[in-house]
Parts: sequence; structure tokens; C-alpha cells
Amino acid sequence: MNKKLLLPILTTLFFSSLYADELAQVLSPQKRDIFKYQEQINQLESDKLGKSWVNPLQLQYRKSYSTQFVDRTINTETYSIVMDQPIFKSGGIFHSIKYSNVLREANAKDIKLRKREMIGSAVSILFAIGKLRLQQEKLKLIISSDEIDIKFKSDSYEAGILDSSFLDQAIIKRNADQTELLASQIEMEKLKNNFALLSDKDPDSFKTPKLHLIDEERYFQSNLELQVDTLRAKEKKHLSDMVMSQYLPTVSVQAQYIDGDLNPLFPNPNLKEQYSSYGVSVSMPLNINTFDDIESSKLSYMEASTQVIDRKKSVKIEYEMIINNLRILNKKIALDRKDEKLYERLYTVTKNLAQVGEKTKYDSKLIHNSLMIKRLDQQIHSIDKQLQLLTLYIKANNVL
Repeated sequence: MNKKLLLPILTTLFFSSLYADELAQVLSPQKRDIFKYQEQINQLESDKLGKSWVNPLQLQYRKSYSTQFVDRTINTETYSIVMDQPIFKSGGIFHSIKYSNVLREANAKDIKLRKREMIGSAVSILFAIGKLRLQQEKLKLIISSDEIDIKFKSDSYEAGILDSSFLDQAIIKRNADQTELLASQIEMEKLKNNFALLSDKDPDSFKTPKLHLIDEERYFQSNLELQVDTLRAKEKKHLSDMVMSQYLPTVSVQAQYIDGDLNPLFPNPNLKEQYSSYGVSVSMPLNINTFDDIESSKLSYMEASTQVIDRKKSVKIEYEMIINNLRILNKKIALDRKDEKLYERLYTVTKNLAQVGEKTKYDSKLIHNSLMIKRLDQQIHSIDKQLQLLTLYIKANNVL
């Protein structure tokens, strides 16, 4: 890599506190609420899953009537509390808790990635609006030069110096540039409408952030897609262990408390209305699908682990592509600056010649338009660099 070309780019991706506060509010309140609710649902569902190994207590009240006896109806009431709780599942309890924690973290990062992608979409539209404004200014300068070119060729045609085809080509070019300017106005409305779908802010007053390059190692460590895939692999690992534990011995404790009426027709002084019972059980299922179930869960884990390896490769390739694109854009800017200096010198010379009558004001205007176009090209390419860096920002965690 040519380090001189990347010298203007800092090695850290950051936003000033001013931009950070604004950027956090770029989405409309409704969009922000959707992500907030998703985060809350993820937290609650993960909490439920983490405690799913705890069986509920069964509370029961029963009132029964019996007409078995000829001379009377017997009614009895019974209250009971029943517990049947596994306390050892061959590691299944441990892995179920780990699974719920990893699942919560993976879903949280997935939600964060989707939110950042939506923010990135809104910011990219803002950059596109700024770029299109510059392109419109450039087109207006080009059209101004087209008009001067038409005047020159019209005068030459009337003087019999040029063929009419040269004048026709100049008029056709002017018309094509005017058509392109009108098309850009339609494109501007589309961009503003797309921005309105994501944000309630005014795109004309919202200040775009200034992005800088993050170094490769930090980007690799903070890449949200890679973090999500890594957590999904851990999730599949704990799930695989949970599946295996289902087919291994489980130790459970049972307890029961009963408060019930005794049958008055059969009194027994050795029986109590209130009593409890408890015990321990060991169980292990024998299922014909045990092997297939375990192997399937292991394969899911292997697939997720392979996805992590593939993601690492794609993250590296993506970063290298961004660096190459930035290098090319820096070269374009360098060429534009070189041309700008040339046109500055030519404009000074032409303006001086125009003052002594050796050049016309139109010659001076043409050179000035070319000078301004080169300055606009630098700004346009700078926005292109920001759009490249934005792709890194969207996927980089903890940069705000």
C-alpha cells in the first residue's frame, strides 16, 4: 500500500461528540422504538429461557362430592403443592444457562447490527444528497461552458469557418447536459423521500459526520457480523451439549404437601389431614432417534463454526477492497488537485490577456468553469471516500 496516499486518513474510526449525539437521533422515533422493543423482548425471552430448567410448582385445590352412600352425600376438600424438579441433568442445566446467555448476546448484537445498518442507510442517503448537489453545481458549470461553446461555434459558422455539424454537436451536448440536470432533480426528490422513510429530520439541516479509517486489527475485532457468527457458533455448541444431556441420566427430587379432608365414613386415627411426601428419582430415556438427534446437533455446530472461518475471510477481503478503493479515490483527488493548479495558472494568464484584449471574457469564463469543476470533483471524490468508510462504520462495534 502507498502510505503517502493514505496519509490524510487517520488510523481510527471515530465521530466527534457533536456528530455522535446527532447521529444517535438520525432515525425517526418510531424506528428507534422498534429497536428498543426488540432489545427488551430479547432480554425477557433470554431470561425466560435461562430459567426454563426450573419446573413450575403445581398448586391444586379440589372439592369432591360422592353419592355412593344411600343415606348421605360425602364432600371433601384437598389442597396440595407438588414439586418435581430435576437437580442434575448430566450438564444439561449448566449448558442451558450458558445457551440462554449466549443467545441473548448474539441476538442483542444482531439487533444492534440491524440498527446500525438502518442508521448507515440514512447517513448514506445524506452523503448521496450532498454528492448530488455538488454534481448539480458541476452540471450547471458544464452547461455554462456549453453555452459559450455554442456561441463560439455559432459565430464561426456564421463567418463560414465551421461546418454546421460542429454547431449541431455543441447544441446536442448542451441539451444532453440540461436533461441530465433535470434528471438529477428527480433523483434528489427520490433521495429525500427515501430519507423521510427512515428519519423525521430535515436532510438539508442534518450535518453529516466526518469518518476516518479504522485500522485492520481493530476492525477485525469489532466487526459485528463476525461477532454474531462467533456467538451463533457458541450457541450451537451449548445446544449440542443440551441435546446430548437429554439422553443421559437425570436426577430429580419430588415433594408434595397435602392438606385434605379425611373420609368421615372410614375414620383412622393413624391418618393425618396434613402431610408431605418426598423422594428422589433417576431417569434416562431410551430413544431410537438418540444417535441421529445428537449427530444433527453436532453438525449444526460444525456448520456454524465453518461459517465463522468463512466470515473471517470475507471480512479481510472486504477491508482490503475498501483500502484499494480509497487508494484509487486518493489518486483521483491528487489528479484533480494537479489539474486545479494548472487551471489556476491558466485562469490568471487568460484573465490578464482578456484585460488587454488578446482574449475574450468568454475565454476567461471557460477556464474559470474548468477550475471550479476540478474543485467540485475533489469534493465529490471526498464524499465517495466517506461512503466507502461508512461501510466499515456500519459493521464496526463500539465506535460511538
